[in-house]
Amino acid sequence: MHFFRHTITVVSFFFLSMSAAAQVGEAPDPLFQDNETLQVMITAPLTTLVRERPTEDYLPGTFQFTEADGTEVKLDLEIRTRGNFRHKTCDYPPLRLNFKKSQTAGTLFDKQDKLKLVIHCDYAERYEQTVLREYLAYRILNVLTEMSFRVRLLRVNYVNTENNGDGQVRYGFLIEHKSRLAKRFGMKEFEIERTTPSAIQPDRLNLTSVFEFLIGNTDFSPVAGAPGDECCHNYVLFRKGDAPVIAIPYDFDQSGLVDAPYAVPNERFRIRNVRQRLYRGRCINNEYLEDSLRQVRDRRDLIYALVEDQEGLQPRMRKQLVKYIDDYYDIADDPDKVRKKIVDRCI
Repeated sequence: MHFFRHTITVVSFFFLSMSAAAQVGEAPDPLFQDNETLQVMITAPLTTLVRERPTEDYLPGTFQFTEADGTEVKLDLEIRTRGNFRHKTCDYPPLRLNFKKSQTAGTLFDKQDKLKLVIHCDYAERYEQTVLREYLAYRILNVLTEMSFRVRLLRVNYVNTENNGDGQVRYGFLIEHKSRLAKRFGMKEFEIERTTPSAIQPDRLNLTSVFEFLIGNTDFSPVAGAPGDECCHNYVLFRKGDAPVIAIPYDFDQSGLVDAPYAVPNERFRIRNVRQRLYRGRCINNEYLEDSLRQVRDRRDLIYALVEDQEGLQPRMRKQLVKYIDDYYDIADDPDKVRKKIVDRCI
């Protein structure tokens, strides 16, 4: 399979996605209804931000963009750093943006308050490619299920108020806030120290397990947090009344699809590098495996279309992504390989 063979356009993907959203939940907020890259300008004391890396106290700034009708919008902004691994490792750590709802009302950012912004880890070009690849991982999950975090790609002009206004222009992307995702489906975040696989809705958990295998991710747990952290590691739990818990994954920079320069696999998994796939789905959910594989198979053309149409990807990176996805389908289309690589490897 090569991505040039697909016949489904991004336009048809958009309407398919909107149709699915209408069936199972409310439409996303306006910011996350459009997949066009949004040109923005962030003006802030970036030298202090990068040097001191505040995780609690915000620094003042502004956020500018242009509405679809051409209206220029300038919002007051509070900004700080966030994250764990990337906060310690990257020259440019991930950011959290804090808007004033009174200013965002009636704009593209209506109902937005605090948003995560994923940015380049380092100035080198390969790290901007990493941002685009992780953005694609989120978009692939959006194709598979509406119960997933929406993302919006930005082209950010960073203006440093501490350096004569000098800055740089880089890709980044915003992640839908968990409270807004919860509202779309009438759920609430379910906070707990740890849980069990049997408490989580099995078909959805199995689908996300297959998705994690597709992108080559092992850096997650839907039942427990990382040592010293609350539940769950790179999953957020939601619940509606007494219904089973819904586990929704995020943070895919340690996956093989993203293949970040700093990414290394957990030693206990005994895999060579993050590009080596290892299935970490739960055996108790294997009865849903055939349907999960079918769902990913049915959306094959849409997934390849995302890769083909993604702006900013270097040709070499695009080919690598296609080959990596090809390798997944080589396994998923072969019953013997499914048994050896997935069924026999379940937890």
